[in-house]
Amino acid sequence: QVQLVESGGGLVQPGGSLRLSCAASGSIFRLLNIGWYRQASGKQRELVAVITRSGSTNYADSVKGRFTISRDNAKNTVYLQMNSLKPEDTAVYYCNAAPSPLGASSPGRYWGQGTQVTVSS
Repeated sequence: QVQLVESGGGLVQPGGSLRLSCAASGSIFRLLNIGWYRQASGKQRELVAVITRSGSTNYADSVKGRFTISRDNAKNTVYLQMNSLKPEDTAVYYCNAAPSPLGASSPGRYWGQGTQVTVSS
């Protein structure tokens, strides 16, 4: 069983930065692919970024060049550095994990509780 706990959300002005963290329990963290999904009010869930167990990364077009996903296997933690934030980035951000590949319509079985990110002046 894997438990995921997100932190780091909050209110930020447009153009600002936030770093989200996803801390995982369990001994299989290094074997997991980890993704960040987000869901804005009234909209469908969107896959934002993925980092595989080998360290490869992939991003949604809407965040390329602004967001960076990384992982620290020694700390069982994945990070999402978000720069140049826009109001359209406002959403609840969820950490997700699985040993299998993650996709926009195929998230893994493990979810965190979510953390709210609000970008507003």
